[in-house]
Amino acid sequence: MHSLMKKIIAYCLFILFTAVISCTKKLEQINVNKVNPTSLDPVLLLNNAIINTSFPTRTVIYEEAIVQQLVSPNGGVLAGGNFNQDSRDVTNAPIWAVYYQNVIKYTYDVITKTKDLPARSNLYNMARIWQAYAFMILTDTYGAIPYTEAVKGLTDNILFPKYDQQQDIYPKLIQELTDASAALNASGAVETSDVLYSGNVAKWKKLGYSLLLRAGMRLSKVDATKAQSTVQAAFAGGVITDNADNAYMRHDANYQNPVGGMLNSTEANNFYLAKAFVDTLKNNNDPRLSSIAIRYKGAKSGGDLSSANANPPAPPAYVTVTTNPADQIGMPMGYDNGSIVARATADGLASFYDYSQADRKRIVKTSAPAFFVTAAQTNLLLAEAKFRGWITGGNTPAQYFADGIKSHMDQMATYDAGSAVSAAARDAYITAHPLQAGRELEQINTQYWIASFLNGPEAFANFRRSGYPALQPNPYGQPNNPDVPNGTFIRRIGYPTSELSVNTNNVNAAISAMGPDKLSTKVWWDK
Repeated sequence: MHSLMKKIIAYCLFILFTAVISCTKKLEQINVNKVNPTSLDPVLLLNNAIINTSFPTRTVIYEEAIVQQLVSPNGGVLAGGNFNQDSRDVTNAPIWAVYYQNVIKYTYDVITKTKDLPARSNLYNMARIWQAYAFMILTDTYGAIPYTEAVKGLTDNILFPKYDQQQDIYPKLIQELTDASAALNASGAVETSDVLYSGNVAKWKKLGYSLLLRAGMRLSKVDATKAQSTVQAAFAGGVITDNADNAYMRHDANYQNPVGGMLNSTEANNFYLAKAFVDTLKNNNDPRLSSIAIRYKGAKSGGDLSSANANPPAPPAYVTVTTNPADQIGMPMGYDNGSIVARATADGLASFYDYSQADRKRIVKTSAPAFFVTAAQTNLLLAEAKFRGWITGGNTPAQYFADGIKSHMDQMATYDAGSAVSAAARDAYITAHPLQAGRELEQINTQYWIASFLNGPEAFANFRRSGYPALQPNPYGQPNNPDVPNGTFIRRIGYPTSELSVNTNNVNAAISAMGPDKLSTKVWWDK
């Protein structure tokens, strides 16, 4: 009897244990979220990188002001290139933080996930091209940057990356663009979810080689031999020469243009077209001025601008809203919101709100595209390369020059139908402004400056490389500014305060090799 009871108890315990295990398994199944993704298609990560490459708002405050295209007379959070001022809290927000955290982090993840997957070879090389582009912008902006050890915190536990000097970065970028562009295979898988080109391999190849051309031209003053060989390789590979192949981010209500978002909200009344930019277009009867500019003629306050931009528009009776090129007046450099008042009066204006702006309903609307690499830019670089004798075959320098202007004028319609330049106006301008002997570099690079409007990093880089257009230095704070001496320009952006305080040893080592962490320190290729 005792033995029988022991068997019964053992059996009951077995049944209970089995039931508990069964219930536990069911509970585990209940607690599993079957719709929560455990992995993400890496093409979506590349899309995230491309979306976040759209130029941050702070590039308006620095790069656009330095090259005298957009300027604000206001200080505070807007102080930067307009005042020749090194605002470290401002520099923390633009290219550095956005590109490392929201561009390169994602491209690196794509590269890591796809490098050993032959079926995703095209995606792997697309990510390499885009990452090289982001790194090029970073090093052109700051000089020495984390490159070899960048964004390897999770994969290699490198939390404090060392910096690479620009002269060591550029050969690697050139090699990366060369290899990745060549490796793209039209027979391979098409990444149709790609937000830039829908996986079109031919277009990605042209983008890669166009960036290679850009990288080669950067070296024109520091290493002409390497510049020429790089440009030749890019030209042989095939570059973007038609607007159908332009690399740009298409914005909409969900993915707004960052600059458009800023200029249509908090800073709507604070930024104006700079005098040098307006005068260059106006004095040459350039039809792009009416595509870009708007003036609230007679405006006495910011409220006049806001009411004129209301929907429907309701400007005061004394305000005339005009896009007529003859009416446009650019804001001069070197003034703050106190001193600009007298200057506006001297210019015959009702107030400084009376200066011309970039049109917030057309070229800088919230859904305006952000152009990264364009046929206009590439044709103009080819014009310079051909003029220098670095490439053979193809068109003449004069034809590439004309094609660059034509491409940019045709590109204007992509911003808004109201910004389109007519074929007749375009052709008349090109006929009246041929490439002239003895002025080739000046003309080509002045057109590059115009064609890079709203692409602050590229306009800033090519201005430093070429020295054109021949702008007058911003006089604000000179000659007593120790960082931007009298008669000079800002040559780079300073490292953000976060990097100086957290990665101190590595950034100090970089500064020791590169030169002072000042706005006036030149990057390696800027000679």
